[in-house]
Amino acid sequence: MNILSIENLTKAYGEKTLFKDISFKINKYDKIGLIGVNGTGKSTLLKVLADIESFDSGEILKSNNFKIQYLDQDPKFDPESTILDQIFLTDSFELSLIRKYEYTIEKLNSSPTDEDQNNLIELTQLIEKNNVWDLEHKVKTILTQLGIHNFNQKMSTLSGGQRKRVALASALILPSDLLILDEPTNHMDQEAIEWLETYLKNNKQTLLMVTHDRYFLDRVVTKTIELDFGCVYTYNGNYSEFLTKKMERNLRESAIESKKQKLYKKELEWIRTGAKARTTKQKARIQRFEELQDRNVPQDNQSINISIAHSRLGKKIIELKKIYKSFDDKCLISDFSYILQKEDRIGIIGKNGIGKSTLLNLIVNNLKPDSGTIDIGPTVKIGYFSQNIVEMNQNQRAIEYIREIAEYIETADGTKITAAQMLENFLFDGDLQWSYIRKLSGGEKRRLYLLSILMTSPNILILDEPTNDIDLDTLKILENYLDFFSGAVMVVSHDRYFLDRICNKIFAFSTNGVINQNNGNYTDYKNKTIEIATNSKTETNTTSTNYNNVHKPKLSYKEKLEFEKLPEEIKLLEETLSNIDQSMIEFSTDYIKLNELVEKKELLELELLEKMEREEYFEALINSFK
Repeated sequence: MNILSIENLTKAYGEKTLFKDISFKINKYDKIGLIGVNGTGKSTLLKVLADIESFDSGEILKSNNFKIQYLDQDPKFDPESTILDQIFLTDSFELSLIRKYEYTIEKLNSSPTDEDQNNLIELTQLIEKNNVWDLEHKVKTILTQLGIHNFNQKMSTLSGGQRKRVALASALILPSDLLILDEPTNHMDQEAIEWLETYLKNNKQTLLMVTHDRYFLDRVVTKTIELDFGCVYTYNGNYSEFLTKKMERNLRESAIESKKQKLYKKELEWIRTGAKARTTKQKARIQRFEELQDRNVPQDNQSINISIAHSRLGKKIIELKKIYKSFDDKCLISDFSYILQKEDRIGIIGKNGIGKSTLLNLIVNNLKPDSGTIDIGPTVKIGYFSQNIVEMNQNQRAIEYIREIAEYIETADGTKITAAQMLENFLFDGDLQWSYIRKLSGGEKRRLYLLSILMTSPNILILDEPTNDIDLDTLKILENYLDFFSGAVMVVSHDRYFLDRICNKIFAFSTNGVINQNNGNYTDYKNKTIEIATNSKTETNTTSTNYNNVHKPKLSYKEKLEFEKLPEEIKLLEETLSNIDQSMIEFSTDYIKLNELVEKKELLELELLEKMEREEYFEALINSFK
């Protein structure tokens, strides 16, 4: 059943068109993931649908009483409100009753009067009549599940992540025809993300969300909408099904665009002959040439590679000895020692506010330990990506910002990569490179900031929440960069897929400042903790449940078949490419044949890359099920 129709929707900011004449439908019970590169207009589209921003042309068709609950990527709040007050600020009759009830209870507890007692009786009757008791319970349950326990705490005292969770709770508690969430998992720890994942998956509410969390997308959404170069593409299925269908579309478009480029070259040769364009046929050819010249060709960002900058790293890297650090009598790090190795890829996890960023700040010398030492080797050059973007000159252009750091970087073999080339690798095309920073989206600014760190040619990377507000294409580029990075990496992240993808060790923060060291990625750590908990319960006879009999998620039959076929398909593609390489040698003097072989090789290489990424994705997914 269709509940919302978007027809020929267009939105532009100044000269930049975010999307033009896009159309799609939202059906009841759809769970939609909206994806696309930062700056393409995902958040703007959500705000347009939530009636927060206007649009230039087109139609949004919905019923008169259509209710939308919306979570902003950067929610606003009243610093003087308590957590419950902030939630109850929502314009809702039900919530206003709870707000008045809570306020009356507070008055009765401090200075009771007969009037307050009568108000309480009246409010209680209204709450019972409108079945609001369950709503109050739901508010407090959701807040608790999201790690919020002191409901009377002032909003001004909360961290950014805690404020985001309060805003999320506010969006979840009220019934709506459509729930719109913009980056709901940002600044949330793994436990809260996993709870939200289960909540949204089991809830029958219609959902439209933007998120970079690939596990989240794969386990929650039933439809994927991609916003790409102002166009919309709709795919039925979750993230893994989107990858397959996106690959198929890319292969089709690659073949089509190859033919368009040939046509363009032919038209270019003709137009340069100086045709006078006096006949109808000549005018038609000139018009066709202009259309080809002006056409925006979609670009495939899935297979972008980054050449690796090189900076020599000596044997002595970073050594932490018996580190202690506390704030306001709260111990965050206790007796922690570790010697960083060159091949380390360390993921740092734990609840918000437990001390993860503090550890990074100690290493980069932004903080001093209460006791203990941090010894950094003489050849170490740290690239530190802060959770909060450093101040940028808003009147500077993107390319000027990067060139100010370095005009170029060198690879291990001495090849020079210019600032413009690195910007292009990070999805800043020619026009975007010359955009003023003030005109960039929040995600584009974070991408630019990340690139600025890499342009310093570090040999150690310290990354604090690099995946927040970063699109999936940029995440793949960063992951590819880290695959070939020759130094150690320490990263704080709540992105489970990212931690599985890059890490070989996990530092897990627990209470009282203890940091547990674990070999393997996030899924390995999770499996280990489950196994320990299960064994502990078995030994103490506190449960009769056998963990091995608990139903575990698994690949669907279709996914299992696809995964089983991938090794043979990859082998066949590699053999075909090897044969093409041999043929290119044989036909090195036959330009026409050679050109055909080059085009065929490019298509097959793209297909091979997609198959290998698909195999890697399934392997990570299977590990997460263990």
